[in-house]
Amino acid sequence: MNFPKANSGKNLTIEVGGQKYARYPIKTKLVTEDDDIVAVVKESVSDLLEPDDLVVISERIVAITQGRSFLVKEIKPSRLARFLVNFVHQHPGGIGLKSPWTMQLAIKEAGVFRILLAALSAVLTKPLGIRGMFYRVAGHDIAAIDGPCDYTLPPGNQSAKLGPKNPQKVAQQISEALAEGHPKPWCRVAIIDANDYGQKTLGVSEGIDPKLVEKVFADNPLGQADEQTPLAIVRLL
Repeated sequence: MNFPKANSGKNLTIEVGGQKYARYPIKTKLVTEDDDIVAVVKESVSDLLEPDDLVVISERIVAITQGRSFLVKEIKPSRLARFLVNFVHQHPGGIGLKSPWTMQLAIKEAGVFRILLAALSAVLTKPLGIRGMFYRVAGHDIAAIDGPCDYTLPPGNQSAKLGPKNPQKVAQQISEALAEGHPKPWCRVAIIDANDYGQKTLGVSEGIDPKLVEKVFADNPLGQADEQTPLAIVRLL
């Protein structure tokens, strides 16, 4: 069976720890909150899988199917949210919390106390040359929040989103669904938050090393613009 080619500007293969892996990007339809993430993944990859494959899923589409993506016009930032964005470091990989809309989502998700504690920690440690303390205190569920970017497909270019809920559980559910009708173990699943500046594995099914997933996706082979490939099949060559 012919597999998809690498995305433009990306490599199909990568070597990690002396082993070579192929990362086949899988195109999907435009996913919405009306879709079921398990069904989307099964429909997209089932006919392509082989035993011991790894299916890697962008956290964005998991969050979207969970109803955790919101049009910015529907978000009403508080005065606190507008104030706190002045103290957030702008990361080149995305807006993050450097917008009143995403900061408002963070306040709603984590609570005022936790966000204020994270902001205070950032202010106190910045003169010491320590960066990223806000997200360390707020937690990676907050670090996974992102806002509208010009390079994303509509409606993503007009939306802010939370990170996916219970990504570990979702990864295991998808892995079990993909294994239906096959001898076990069949394939495994990982949910990743990745861009050209960093990677973080948010959830994995049983038997997967999150750090290995991050190394295999170090060059962000899925892309994050108009590729429309939020899934990949990873295969040891």
